[in-house]
Amino acid sequence: MKIGRFQVMAILQAARAKQLGLPLIEAKSWGLNRAIFYAAAKRGFKGKIVSSRRAEISKQTTEKKRATYFLGNEMAYRSKTGGQLYFKIGESTQTESNYQYQIMKRFVGAYSIAWREALQIVRQYPKEVLLSQNGFFQKVYKPRRDELAAKWTEMVSEM
Repeated sequence: MKIGRFQVMAILQAARAKQLGLPLIEAKSWGLNRAIFYAAAKRGFKGKIVSSRRAEISKQTTEKKRATYFLGNEMAYRSKTGGQLYFKIGESTQTESNYQYQIMKRFVGAYSIAWREALQIVRQYPKEVLLSQNGFFQKVYKPRRDELAAKWTEMVSEM
C-alpha cells in the first residue's frame, strides 16, 4: 500500500504534538486534523458563505472562540467526546479510530517503526521550530515529505 504525503503529514504532526506535550490520543487527533487541513488548503477550501447564514455564523463564531486550541501559533477547533479532547474540522471530529483507519492501517503492521522515526525527526528541532506553523512546515515536513513517503512505502511493501 502506498504511503503518501497525507500520511507523512499526519504522522509528523502527531509526533510534533506529542513532543510539545499532548497526550498520545490527542496528538494523533491533531496529526490527522492538520493533514486534512493542509490537504483541503492545497485543493482550495470549498463552500461559500451565503448572506442568509451570516447571523448563524456570527453566533457560531462566539462558540468557536471557546472551542479553539493553539499548538504554538497554529490553531484548530476542538471537541470533547466522552471526556476525551479531539480536534475537528467543520462537523467532522478526528478521533483515534479515524487516525487508525486513515493512517495506521496503511502501514500494515509497520506503523510503530514509522512512528519512532517521526519522533526522532521532531526531537532534532528546537521548540521554537515546533511551535511555529511555518517553521514546522518549511523545516521539518517539506524537506523530507517525499523521502519519507518513498521510504515508508518501500518498508510497507516488504512486510
